Amino acid sequence: MMINTRSLLEIHLAVILFGAAGLFGKLILLPSAVIVWGRVFFATVFLLCVLISCKQDNIRLNQKKDYILFVVSGLLLVIHWVTFFEAIKISTVAVGLLTFSTFPVFVTFLEPYFFREKIQLRDMITAIITFLGVALVVPSLQLDNNTTQGALWGMMSGFTFAVLSIFNRIYAKEYSSLKIAFYQQMIAAIVLSPFIFYQEPVFQFETILLLALLGVIFTGIAHSLFINSLKNISAQTASIISSLEPVYGIIFAVLLLREVPSLREILGGMIILSAACYATVTSR
Repeated sequence: MMINTRSLLEIHLAVILFGAAGLFGKLILLPSAVIVWGRVFFATVFLLCVLISCKQDNIRLNQKKDYILFVVSGLLLVIHWVTFFEAIKISTVAVGLLTFSTFPVFVTFLEPYFFREKIQLRDMITAIITFLGVALVVPSLQLDNNTTQGALWGMMSGFTFAVLSIFNRIYAKEYSSLKIAFYQQMIAAIVLSPFIFYQEPVFQFETILLLALLGVIFTGIAHSLFINSLKNISAQTASIISSLEPVYGIIFAVLLLREVPSLREILGGMIILSAACYATVTSR
């Protein structure tokens, strides 16, 4: 009982940290690509230290072709996080988190393609309900509207995360989650490095501190807590708790940034999260 309680506390803390990570899109006044570079750089250093401390000295991959596939997954991670922070920068933390939360619906449609499964009628109904929720969040279909742009970026982030989740599902049988995360974030850091020289951002001490916090605590430690909790709780329970990520994020945004979501956003968010939770549960 004590072990299960500890695991539940670990996963809730991890999800709280994941949810609060969105706030850095507002707190760090740098382009999204630079923020993601800082995040994956510090997370890579942290995860490498964890792998070494866990005596996983052989961090090389089993086959040469896996390096190519991990490069692809690293690129997906770059797109996922850059579009996520772009959604928050353009609109609000609530819009970015809620539209990103459409990813379980994308997963239900992508999994049949990758694993040769049939699409169920309930999946199509869930998708329709989800996009009705998105329609409530978006006040206008005009592309010059900041909320609309943020919602589109958020959904793109959700789609790429869905593809990345399927990749992780395939390779989770062969590699540990920590090793997968290490390679994806290391590749993301390498891919984004040219943006540092191209955009020539000014890194003040406060900015570096925020990037280090984002990479180590809100990414590396959060990821480690999440993985460790899965030893004693079911994947379904973990998925349901993970659906609280936008809820935690929005609460932090209200308290720290004074970003209060509108009634439309709250109603749309409830529909999106309910549909996402249902899609997660029925897919198990």
